[in-house]
Amino acid sequence: MYLFLSHLAFVDIGYSSSVTPVMLKGFLTKETFILVAGCVAQLCCAVTFGSTECFLLAAMAYDRYVAICSPLLYSTQMSSTVCTLLVGASYVGGCANAWTFTGCLLNLSFCGPNKVNHFFCDYSPLLKLSCSHDFSSEVIPAISSGSIIVVTVFIIALSYVYILVSILKMRSPEGRQKAFSTCTSHLTAVTLFYGTITFIYVMPKSSYSTDQNKVVSVFYTVVIPMLNPLIYSLRNKDVKEAMKKLVANTHW
Repeated sequence: MYLFLSHLAFVDIGYSSSVTPVMLKGFLTKETFILVAGCVAQLCCAVTFGSTECFLLAAMAYDRYVAICSPLLYSTQMSSTVCTLLVGASYVGGCANAWTFTGCLLNLSFCGPNKVNHFFCDYSPLLKLSCSHDFSSEVIPAISSGSIIVVTVFIIALSYVYILVSILKMRSPEGRQKAFSTCTSHLTAVTLFYGTITFIYVMPKSSYSTDQNKVVSVFYTVVIPMLNPLIYSLRNKDVKEAMKKLVANTHW
């Protein structure tokens, strides 16, 4: 589990770092200029880390399933080799999805004025600026990213169905509470991440404005990567005790 958490933290850092500096520069100077090469690089990094996070969250759900449903076989089924393979496959999947976006983007031509009504180079605003628009540029990235979302959500949902069945079979209230507590942090992270992605990429475009799109984009590119370490840290008893002492000291 800690291997997945360390890589999730790395992915969150890379995800937010690819967007936040340019966003802050735009807020301070009121104008942001990014070259085409820089825009492609930013999109590639964002898609790579975002897709990798989807795979990592699915792998962590499977890890929780094995830990709760087959605790005696956990060390065998989730050995260091298996965990390393899952992490490696997550990065490979993220890079493959990023290549579909950047490959389609590099085949387009832009004849200006190239002004993106966004704080980072997201694919949809860039597609609208192209003067060599073709149908495949919309379909291929949509199929690729949609397949990743469907597959990872299915793995997460299936894992938690089995986890719920196992928890309900437990006779000990303490055992149930402990099992629920091990899943709370992961479920919170999954809900926040997939909830915002669904709002941006699944809901009909006419149901929300561009400004709402920007607000939600800030949430899943900047806020969620900052919240994930806090969400998982609150499971640690030492962190909980430190937080309680801090809160107690603030009340005079």
